[in-house]
Amino acid sequence: MITTSNFARSAKHPDAVAISQGVPRWYKGRRYMPLAPPRWLLKAKDPELFDLEYRKQLEALDAKQVAGDLGPDAILLCWESFNVRCHRRLVAEWLEEKLGIVVPELDHERSESMRFSEQPSKWDSEPTPERQSTLF
Repeated sequence: MITTSNFARSAKHPDAVAISQGVPRWYKGRRYMPLAPPRWLLKAKDPELFDLEYRKQLEALDAKQVAGDLGPDAILLCWESFNVRCHRRLVAEWLEEKLGIVVPELDHERSESMRFSEQPSKWDSEPTPERQSTLF
């Protein structure tokens, strides 16, 4: 079963597959760059733009091919903690929708994972340039 996790919890697992642009220096596992969001999108720090553009990236891929490339027991890794808005949850939902499979967070029931659209974004707490000028 394909699952998701983060580097802190699962990077040393033999089935780990990084789906992020960057990885920890010590990470020696597999990478699958077609699922990595582009750097420009990460730098935008805009959850709505991220959602729109990353979904376009996923739709350009063949889910069956991606699942085959990843392998049946792949653990998709990125940086974020469980239930913090992260592209790995969006990938999981995309695979679920396209392939009719369940993609839970490792060591969690699928029902424990918040939908991507409901997860809090780490960017929500960072001041945007417009808000930053009003803070001082």
